Amino acid sequence: MLRVGTDNRWSYRHAMTRPWPGESPDEAARRLSGVAAADPDTVVHSTSWRYEPDGGIVLTYAVCPDPSPSLPAIEAPVLEIARGEAPATPSPERVALANVVAHAVRHLAFLMAEDPVVARALSRHPLIGPALEPAGAPA
Repeated sequence: MLRVGTDNRWSYRHAMTRPWPGESPDEAARRLSGVAAADPDTVVHSTSWRYEPDGGIVLTYAVCPDPSPSLPAIEAPVLEIARGEAPATPSPERVALANVVAHAVRHLAFLMAEDPVVARALSRHPLIGPALEPAGAPA
């Protein structure tokens, strides 16, 4: 769950779950974050997936804005994307949670520019839109 402060700095809450039997990953993300499927003001969007060494797949969702802004959150450090060593080796050696947050924020910025549904929802929040613009988003 992502939120932005008046200083354009992003903070996040991290939560994990597995889908219940018969539940889609989208439904699991909404259940975990407490967002109703009909909520017009909150974006729930799958931003990435990664393969874990144990064979598991981690599917990451961004929920923005944080539906529970009164709960404690972690301020994201400088938003740095994890990268592979070369163009043909895209998987980084290590992925920290802060890298996942950075990727999610960058993904939301792309959606804000390219997806009218996401843009409409996020533009209702006065701090989020400017923080996702290239000049406003921390690098």
